[in-house]
Amino acid sequence: MAEIDPGEVLPNQHVQGMALDGAITQMHRGHEYATEGDTFEIDGQRFEVTDVTHRTLGDLTDEDARREGSADLAAYKERLVRVHDEFEWDPTSEVVRHRFEPVES
Repeated sequence: MAEIDPGEVLPNQHVQGMALDGAITQMHRGHEYATEGDTFEIDGQRFEVTDVTHRTLGDLTDEDARREGSADLAAYKERLVRVHDEFEWDPTSEVVRHRFEPVES
């Protein structure tokens, strides 16, 4: 377990703000950036990484999309295409799910 920079799991301030608001409770990334038990802090709120799971884009569901701040999987796919240059949805692409939750300081 380690204290990590929130940018390791949540790539920008907008996404970090969504985590503070409870709109995001997980983030899929292309690589493993944390391990279970790692913690990070955003504006005085501490979070703990509760699950790190290797998956593929094809494994993602509407629930995953909602946990990442999108209305459903179709909206999530659209968001990924919009924010990543030359992104193409390939269901066999490997990703890593980082789940986290707020904890008492």
